[in-house]
Amino acid sequence: MYRVMAAILFISGSMAVVTACKQTAVQDDEALQSVRSTELIRTSQSWDGEELPDYLQGKPEVVAVKYEIPAGKKLGWHYHPVLNHGILVQGELTIIGLDGKEKVVHEGEPVVEMVNTIHHGENRGTKPVVLYMFYLTQKDIPLSVQQPDIPLE
Repeated sequence: MYRVMAAILFISGSMAVVTACKQTAVQDDEALQSVRSTELIRTSQSWDGEELPDYLQGKPEVVAVKYEIPAGKKLGWHYHPVLNHGILVQGELTIIGLDGKEKVVHEGEPVVEMVNTIHHGENRGTKPVVLYMFYLTQKDIPLSVQQPDIPLE
């Protein structure tokens, strides 16, 4: 009988220790998984320093686009008639304005695009660019307007 009681006490004590360890592990996991917020950018200017235009009037449409640009690829000259910004999650993207201004966006960096200003992008790196862009537009307004008459050099 004493052996049975001792075994029960031993098992109960072991279970209490395992439960306590399990609770501590859960608490540690919760601490590691806490939500963090990091503001990447807050601005009223595009990457070239120009002031952004006023919002469109009317019902908004929000669009998110994932762009994948192969190494060595140049995008054609274009402009955006609407506000847009994004985050470069892989690679390195060089944005060039028609005036010759350049901005290199590195992995993990945000970018606020020019509005109604002609520019193009180039992946001068060795790996593909992955870029997530977010547009504030309205129905039937294009996200970008291509300028095929302007040659890329």
